[in-house]
Amino acid sequence: MRFIIYGAGGIGASIGARLHLDGQDVVLIARGEHFNSLRSKGLRFVSPRHDKVLHIPSICHPSDLESDARDIVFLCMKGQHTDEALVDLQKVVPDTTPIVCCQNGVANERAALRRFENVYAMCVLVPAEHLEPGVAINFAEETAGALDVGRYPVGLDLTAEDIAAALRNAGFSSVADSSVMRHKYAKLLGNLSNAVQAACGTGSRNIASILRSEALACYAAAGIECASAAESRERRSEINGAPVEGFARHGGSSLQSIMRNTGNIEVDFLNGEIVQLGRLYGIPTPANRIVQSIGHQVALSGRAGKHCTIEELEEMVAREC
Repeated sequence: MRFIIYGAGGIGASIGARLHLDGQDVVLIARGEHFNSLRSKGLRFVSPRHDKVLHIPSICHPSDLESDARDIVFLCMKGQHTDEALVDLQKVVPDTTPIVCCQNGVANERAALRRFENVYAMCVLVPAEHLEPGVAINFAEETAGALDVGRYPVGLDLTAEDIAAALRNAGFSSVADSSVMRHKYAKLLGNLSNAVQAACGTGSRNIASILRSEALACYAAAGIECASAAESRERRSEINGAPVEGFARHGGSSLQSIMRNTGNIEVDFLNGEIVQLGRLYGIPTPANRIVQSIGHQVALSGRAGKHCTIEELEEMVAREC
C-alpha cells in the first residue's frame, strides 16, 4: 500500500508521520506555507515520545501525484474543502482508487461516492494540532488515537482490514467496522460544540445538551442509527492522551482553523448537517442554526475564542429555544 494523505494538517500529518515511522510508503499533500516548510525543512512531528523531523515525500496538489495501483487516499481536509479536492483528485487517479474519508461530519462519504467506487468511512479520534507551518503535534502515545474504518455505506473487505492493520502497527487503535457510520454520527454529536469553542474559547454543557437533543430528534425522524454514548465513551477510553513538553493544547479543529486565520470553518458540515436534516424532516433546530451562524461570523472576524462570551451565546440560544 501507498498512503496518500490529502490534507496533511494535525490529523493527516500525525497519521502520515506514524505510518512513515512504521516503514509504510507515504505521500503528503499540503498547501501554502505548510507545503513550503514540508518541502524545504521536512515535517516536525512531536508527541509525548517523539520530536523528529521527518522527510516524507510531499506535494502541493494532486496534479503532481504519479498515480500508483497501490494507492489508498486518505481525505483529511475539512468538509468545506472536500468537493474541490475530489474534483482535483479524480483527474489523476482511477475511480476505483480506495478513498478513505478520515474527516469529521457525515457528508464527505456521499460526496466521494459520486466520483469514486471504493469509499471508506473512518471515525477519527486523534488528539492532534497543527498551528505552525511544518509542525504537527499528536497529544497521545501508546495508543495515539482511534481510527475505525469500514466501507461506505456499510460493509467490510480486505482493503478495510489491511488499512486497520497498518494503522494498528503504526500505533493507533483501529477496528474494521462494517457499520462505522454509526460511530461517525455519534462523533458528530460532540463536534456540534466545535464552533462554540471557536467563538467563545470554552464550551457550555447547556448549549451542548440542546444541540445534541436537536440532532437526536433529527436522527430519529430520518431513521439514522447512531452509536450510544456508552459505546463512544468506551472507544475514547482506549486513547492514551498525554501532554507534550513545550506545547500547549489549545482546542478542537474549528478553533485551530480560526487561530490559523484560514477565513473559513467546518460548521456547515457539523451544525449545518443537523439544520439540513431538520429542514428535510420538519424538526426545529434553532440552536444548531444559531451556532452555525456564529461559526461563520467568527471565521470572518478571526477573533478565536473572543468573538462573544459564552453567556452571550447562551442568551441567544435561550431566546430561540
